[in-house]
Amino acid sequence: MSQYEAAHQLGKEFHGYLTAGDWDGIRTLLTDDATWTLPGDNTISGTAVGADAIVERAKKIASYGLRFELLHILVSRENMALSLHNTARRGELRLDEHLSTVCRLRDGRIAGIETYLSDVTGMNAFFV
Repeated sequence: MSQYEAAHQLGKEFHGYLTAGDWDGIRTLLTDDATWTLPGDNTISGTAVGADAIVERAKKIASYGLRFELLHILVSRENMALSLHNTARRGELRLDEHLSTVCRLRDGRIAGIETYLSDVTGMNAFFV
């Protein structure tokens, strides 16, 4: 399998584990020192440091009832990104955002994640 195919497969696995709520599966894809940075000023914003903290963040995000629609998996020479459309409803609040989750890879695992959002203001209102 080429490095591009391996990166694509890693993205597919990450999304699959996320949508299935397979937290142990997500953990296997991460380096121990991985980080995940999200923009905004809300309960899920900032940088999660360490694989366990990333899994806890993924659980928290999923607990809000998000639908993680995968649009594309994109690969570069060394890294991978997921293009997603996330939607959810919570009471009168509605989340409808497009995002890119860019994953920096090291030794075939995810070492760093940075998420780019289309609607930070909407995210701040939803994740309170």
